[in-house]
Amino acid sequence: MPGSVRARWVVGAAGVVVVAAAVGIAFAVWPDGASAQDPEIQISRSACGQGWTDPKPGPQIFNLHNTGAVTSEVDLIDPKTGVIYGEVEGLGTGTTRPMSVTLGNGSYAFRCLPEDSSAIVGPTTTVSGGAERGPGVAAVTQNDLLQPLKVYEAKVTQGLDTLVTDVGALKDAVHRGDRGASESTWLTAHLTYERLGAAYDAFGDSDGAINGTTAGLPGGTSDPDFTGFHRLEYGLWHNEDMGSLGGVVDKLATDVQDLRTAFPQSQVDPNDLGLRAHEIVENALQFELTAKTDYGSGTNLATARANLDGVQTVLDVLRPVLAPRYPQLSDVDSWMKRTETTLDGARKPDGSWTPVSALTTPQRQKINADVSELTERLAPIAAIAEPRRVS
Repeated sequence: MPGSVRARWVVGAAGVVVVAAAVGIAFAVWPDGASAQDPEIQISRSACGQGWTDPKPGPQIFNLHNTGAVTSEVDLIDPKTGVIYGEVEGLGTGTTRPMSVTLGNGSYAFRCLPEDSSAIVGPTTTVSGGAERGPGVAAVTQNDLLQPLKVYEAKVTQGLDTLVTDVGALKDAVHRGDRGASESTWLTAHLTYERLGAAYDAFGDSDGAINGTTAGLPGGTSDPDFTGFHRLEYGLWHNEDMGSLGGVVDKLATDVQDLRTAFPQSQVDPNDLGLRAHEIVENALQFELTAKTDYGSGTNLATARANLDGVQTVLDVLRPVLAPRYPQLSDVDSWMKRTETTLDGARKPDGSWTPVSALTTPQRQKINADVSELTERLAPIAAIAEPRRVS
């Protein structure tokens, strides 16, 4: 929302920014401890960063006062490297917001990024006499994400080609009246779609048509707007007449083909790559591990496992960007493997999947714990990979 202040992930563990040794990233929140004794830092085109007269190490709060005529972003950076140690977004004209930081030894400067104007870097201030400085975040620019985005979109295109083929096989099985083959090919096609998670926003209304649920539909499973994979799932596993499902699968096939045709003219938002890596697993935790999206097949754990494949694709294309910026990336990789193994344990020798409702208590606790921990490990990636202005 233009002119609004949006808290977002930045370097630190508490407040807008506090450098954290373990992760280096945390939620941006406005600290309650700001006071009139904290230095007021002027933010404008003509006076970026003025007012820092008593540099000192350790925890402190800067009151950022926008005296300019436009909304501005504000970063606290190392002026030599551009690494960010503090960040406030959407500082409205005439407003004051606190930035909470813990500073180690080193050089710092405020960088002001007014709307519709070039960046201005204020005077350099040197902090000494304290601890060594913790990790910051090197800004990721739109240019940094161009190649990863190109690679990811190519992978999505390949996935959509596979989806068209898989849904074609599903359509043939339904029209043959073969319920067993239809259920098997339904799962194959559905998992193919579930691996494309970071692109869903680019799919637009097609996502709802292809993979929508009954949420918000007054008619529930009988609502005419309930279409796609889950509508077909409901019919197959509730013994609806196979002939009556022909129209459902035909529409699904058409919607999938239309999406494949339209996708080259669409574009995945660069911000979605890092953001979705976390959100895909968060959604799996909320919807798949609770079986909220089970319409009869009992394959939610297979869906969650496919979601991890989708996350892995995102991590692979972002690795050149993340590797020099996120020291804990190897921990994420370890938790990905651990969680994949845990979910694979729900697959039976015959290839079928244990429904969520049939899990033992230890199984459920293990799956929930591992997916929850993975969600936390992935969360910083959304902030690190968010494209930022630097000029």
